[in-house]
Amino acid sequence: MSSPPYPEDLERPGLVRTGRSTFVRPVRPEDADRLVAFVGGLSRATLAYRSLGPVVRARDDVIRRGAHVDYLNELALVALAGDEIAGLVRYVRDPEEPEHAEVTFTIRDDHQSEGFGRLLLEHIAGAARTRGIRVLEADVLADNTRMINVFLGSGYRVESGPPGQIVHFEIAVDPQAQAVARAERREHTAVRRSLRPLLEPRSVAVIGANRDPLTIGHEIVANLLRGGFRGSVFPVNPRAERIAGARAYPNVRALPEVPDLALVAVRAETVPEVVRECAETGVKAVVVVSTGFGETGVEGRTAELELARFARASGMRLVGPNCMGVVNTTPAARLAATFSPALPTPGRVAMSSQSGPLGLAVLDFARRLRLGFSGFVSVGHAVDVSTNDLLQWWEEDPETSVVLLHVETFGNPRRFARVARRVAPRKPIVAVHPGHADAAVDSLFAQSGVIRTRSLQELFDVALLLAHQPPPPGSRVAVITNAGGPAALTAGACEASGLRVPELGERTRQSLRTALSPRADVTNPIDLTPMATAAHYRQALDAVLTDDGIDAAVVLFMPPLADKPDEVAAAILDAAEAAPEKPVVASFLGGAGVADLLHRGELVVPTYAFPESAAVSLGHAAAYQTWRGTPAGVIPDLTGVDPDRARALVAACAPGTVPARTATDLLDSYGISVRDTGSKGPDAFLSVRPDPVFGPVIAFGLTGDYADLMADVAHRITPLSDRDAREMIRSLRAAPLLDGRVGGPGVDLTALEETILRISAMVEELPEIESMDLRPIRLLSPGHGVAVAHATIQLTDDTRRGGPS
Repeated sequence: MSSPPYPEDLERPGLVRTGRSTFVRPVRPEDADRLVAFVGGLSRATLAYRSLGPVVRARDDVIRRGAHVDYLNELALVALAGDEIAGLVRYVRDPEEPEHAEVTFTIRDDHQSEGFGRLLLEHIAGAARTRGIRVLEADVLADNTRMINVFLGSGYRVESGPPGQIVHFEIAVDPQAQAVARAERREHTAVRRSLRPLLEPRSVAVIGANRDPLTIGHEIVANLLRGGFRGSVFPVNPRAERIAGARAYPNVRALPEVPDLALVAVRAETVPEVVRECAETGVKAVVVVSTGFGETGVEGRTAELELARFARASGMRLVGPNCMGVVNTTPAARLAATFSPALPTPGRVAMSSQSGPLGLAVLDFARRLRLGFSGFVSVGHAVDVSTNDLLQWWEEDPETSVVLLHVETFGNPRRFARVARRVAPRKPIVAVHPGHADAAVDSLFAQSGVIRTRSLQELFDVALLLAHQPPPPGSRVAVITNAGGPAALTAGACEASGLRVPELGERTRQSLRTALSPRADVTNPIDLTPMATAAHYRQALDAVLTDDGIDAAVVLFMPPLADKPDEVAAAILDAAEAAPEKPVVASFLGGAGVADLLHRGELVVPTYAFPESAAVSLGHAAAYQTWRGTPAGVIPDLTGVDPDRARALVAACAPGTVPARTATDLLDSYGISVRDTGSKGPDAFLSVRPDPVFGPVIAFGLTGDYADLMADVAHRITPLSDRDAREMIRSLRAAPLLDGRVGGPGVDLTALEETILRISAMVEELPEIESMDLRPIRLLSPGHGVAVAHATIQLTDDTRRGGPS
């Protein structure tokens, strides 16, 4: 008989409440000896809690049998501390009630106050859901308060039996909003605690430090010392006494204290040995700058994943490999743990980059722009510490107001979406992704409130604005110039960026006529003429910034046509300071970044080499402000949904296309009727397709030329909120046909939004659905709903799509 398939999808890193790293995975047959050692190390009290009564130590052969499970009807997960088991959770399905399973938890005595129980409950609940288990049952001794608190504080719907010596719990593992929220809070606290040794270490070791300048190991030590790091710096090199002026040590064990952070710059083949030595001495975080891993092929990728598993099981966080280090300029850290020759100045911007070489260029470019950074982390191959983790650090960092991301791949897009949705309303997130026509990435960013830029130049243009000026309260822009040609280009760029350059109000124009030269054009753009003075710039800016019909100003100052730029700059700063709620940006003297002339204390008016860049940046900022001002979406509770019926229908079908009648019944289980009204009007389609990275992607559009010729299709990643469904419809270029702005009364938008939400709920709760196509959908007039005329549903036997949640 063949052995059961091992579910690799359940292998996941984890963090307990204290911030300690661990690695959670299913038990394997080769874990038999570990299980024996684990049980043998439990105290009599823990064994009593586990066996619900007098202590009876099981025979070793019985314990060993616990390493053999079928991963379906019986599943055990272990949380590792080094090579040992710190915690174990096991469920066994009830053969008479297959949707119920008995669950037991055992945590090693020395880890019982760290949060392993709650972490393992989250993991076993997710695994049980995907295997058709809806209720986990547990019996707990009444004085086992730790385990009782784990269940009661989980956020899942919990029912307990009457008080007595043994308390019986039934835990409904369907994801509840409260359970998700509590899990996110627990994760957030754990992530921040785990990253503190990385980003605010008390001491740092550099393993592979070198005496020769311009080598990576030497430059890391030199930067740490040059950057003013307040803690101890320990170069590690067995053949050197001093490096960059600091005493060197032969190995990590010889250091006078255990460092919080170790940077590893040695050959790839010796990295595992070095990381193991760090783990054995108690180092809490490791940055592997060494190359020679995933970029070399399959063997290298396997090696770096094994390195990450070992680090997490050993309680360490790991950055890299193939990265350039970490920088934290905040007063609490002053950490320049990088070999970059260009170190950033302190500022309000934090950045995560997935490319080491690109990071060097980024820091150099930022320094030339004088864009200050609070933090910069080059995550390299991101086998452990990821953008998702760093977002949660910068979310609480008072020194960070804008977060920049260079993202090549998404390790866990759904987790990214959850974190970004929480961070973006308070701190703008600006990202650059190398993909071009990538609907899934666009959808992920749109749903999460992330500003997507198409180039690094655009990324920094937007960062300059958001780091120094408020986002505009609306999309109406005034352009002030001393040269007509650039102003016309700016106005065109504003319109192309979703902004408006409206006519000014009569009161504003009258004020401008009184203040400016008779030759000045007081429409919009406002042409001050080449003879404009600093006073003219101040008067024009004051007028437009106090106009209720204007939300932002772009100021152009062309050097060949005017003199006294210092006076003009002072006038711009004075006007901007007087209207702090509206952004002012400039194209000034052909410069870019933070110019001395436009910088006064905390006040900065960013300047752009070309005015079109200023317009594009304002367009992104205005769209972000609109997103931030829209009420946050919720995933609503839908009436008329019978998931039990739907699951039974799916269970009765083989993989492949389901019969038409079954498709109709499945949709009916989620309150969607399949019928062809034969009515005339706009027809639409709704499809679901699997994405290997993002999971189910829903597409919506009108049938015919709109989708076929104009590519007028909206995409979103499940699960969808009511806001997502609403924006999905209104983002179409054909939206005026649907809401009645053109061509008649429109369609029943409320019913259409609800249909999209029901499909989202359906594919989330039924992971066996691989794809779906509803076409055509008859869009009826307001109040008459929608009708699905035909539905095709495809099932897969792979229930693991979508990755960890």
